[in-house]
This record gives sequence, structure tokens and C-alpha cells, in this order.
Amino acid sequence: MKTGKMILTIIVSIAFLLLASVLSQGLVVGLLALAGVPAWLYHIAGGLLYAVSAYIMVWLFCTKYLKEELVEFCIPKCRIRLKWAVAAVLLPVLVSAVYMFFPGSFESNPLDIGTKLAFITRGIFIAGLGAGVVEELLFRGLLMNAVIKKCGRAVGILAPSVLFASLHIIGMNFSLLSCLQVMVAGTMVGVMFSLIALEGRSVWNSAIVHGVWNMIIIGGGLTIGTEINEYSVSSYVLETRAFLLTGGEFGIESSVIAIAGYLVVSLAAVWMIRRRRERNE
Repeated sequence: MKTGKMILTIIVSIAFLLLASVLSQGLVVGLLALAGVPAWLYHIAGGLLYAVSAYIMVWLFCTKYLKEELVEFCIPKCRIRLKWAVAAVLLPVLVSAVYMFFPGSFESNPLDIGTKLAFITRGIFIAGLGAGVVEELLFRGLLMNAVIKKCGRAVGILAPSVLFASLHIIGMNFSLLSCLQVMVAGTMVGVMFSLIALEGRSVWNSAIVHGVWNMIIIGGGLTIGTEINEYSVSSYVLETRAFLLTGGEFGIESSVIAIAGYLVVSLAAVWMIRRRRERNE
């Protein structure tokens, strides 16, 4: 891929991310909310539209402009390998379980059934399905593979991961220390998703890991942190204020416990990639 096309693809990937978000969350969800549609229902609609609109945009860009098949960008037919489906559940469950060994208390928000249902559907369909599919299609599909085609696998894995991390601090009033920790954690999780996608040449494997992580960790069911989360059904409020353990202002996704989880899964993916390569030699 020529440099110009690679740069354009990077720009287009970010543009698609913004456009899909505006179409689904800003337009459709906003209109349905104004029409009095229950929150749980427009969360489902918004999440589905978010994923579908991004897929259509990526498909059109790859096939019509780049003149390449989606499989060249790790986007085959939607099939998920069992091992990554299992990993998708184990990673957030085990990370969450570690925090149960730290002193804290369970706190429940006094919510009605409709609000609880809205929080749960937002976690499953917007944070989970929507964000998981869209971000993997764009970062580990379109963007990563465009960079790999021009600059090689190492740069293709690292550069989009750094960009992915940086997007999580834009517009946030974080301290310098929190920004550094988010950059480290965000880059690490980006590398993990990249390796998962490359292991099976499929973003659907990384999407399931990404989506289930979001559903469990930030999905609105049980949130772990230093304060009660008003947008969650219940919270496990930690007594510790240790920055590395709590993840600082961003939360436990940037904690050393989460980073350790990303590292373990990344090493497992590297081992699988090397094992497959050795079998093919």
C-alpha cells in the first residue's frame, strides 16, 4: 500500500468512528428518546446501528476505493473461535475477582426496573456489541492492516494501539500521571486486541474479547472503583486509593491488575501465532 493511501485510510478510520457514533448515538438514539421510546429499546437500536453502519462504511471503502476484499483486512465472515469466546469471559471475570480480595463494600443504587434495564441494555448493546465491533473493525481491521501493508507487522500493531490509547484521554481533564497510565494500559490492550485479530486473521475474535470486557467491566451491572457509580446497578467500592491498583481517574481498566491480564492474553496469542507458523514451515 502506498503512503498516501495508508494515511488516507487512517484518517478515514477515525472519520468512520465519529460518523457511526453520530448516526447511531446522536441521531437515532436522540430522536427515539425525544419520541418517548423507552431507554432500553433505543439502546438496543443504537448499538445495532452503530455496528452495522460501521461495517457498511468499511465494506464500501475497502471494496470500492481500495479495491480489496475484506478478508485482506482481517474481516472474514463472522465466525468466532471457541478459545477466544472463553478468553473473553475469563479475562474480565478474573480481573474482577482479584478485586474481591481487596477491602471494599457492595453498594446498590436505588433504581426502578426501567432504569436498571436501561443500564444493562446500554452495557450490552452500546458499550459491548457496538463499541466492541466498531472499534475492532476500524482499529484492528482497516487501520492496523493498512499500516502493516506499508510499514510491517510490528509498526502495524504498535502505531494503531498508541492511537487507540490516545483517544481515551482526549477531552478528559486527567492529571499527567493518569494520562501516562491510560496510555500504557490503552496501548497494551490495543496490542492484545491486535494479536488476537492476527492470530486467527479475524477481527471477530478480538471483537468478542473487547465486547465482553466492556459488558462486564463498564457495562452498568457491577462497577468496581473508588466511588459509587451512579450509572451502574451496583458498585463494589474499594477502600484502597493506591493509584496503580485503582487505575487512577480512568478506573480499573488502566490498573496494574488489568494490564497484567492484557499481558497474559497477549503472550498467549503470540505463542499461538508462533506455533501456527512453525507448523506451516
